[in-house]
Amino acid sequence: MTPEDEQYRSEVTAGAGGAMTDEVGVITGDLTVVTADRGDGRADVRVQYTDADEWYTLTGSPAPLLPAGAKALHEKVLAAIKAGGGATVPR
Repeated sequence: MTPEDEQYRSEVTAGAGGAMTDEVGVITGDLTVVTADRGDGRADVRVQYTDADEWYTLTGSPAPLLPAGAKALHEKVLAAIKAGGGATVPR
């Protein structure tokens, strides 16, 4: 697997206050989150309402990869969205 192929996808229910996106502001409810290694030391983080067609950029994306990689960043993103409060990509 090359870094560009490293991608993680999870479903999560946003906590009160939801997740902040660049395109439409805060989204709430059941969300699907994808974190993908760009291969340049950063990752793209996208969110959508689960089973919707539209994807949105989670504010703060692209984000620097953590030393532990894209999976560790993905886990931190999921925790932030579960906490809500207009979650963005954790730094």
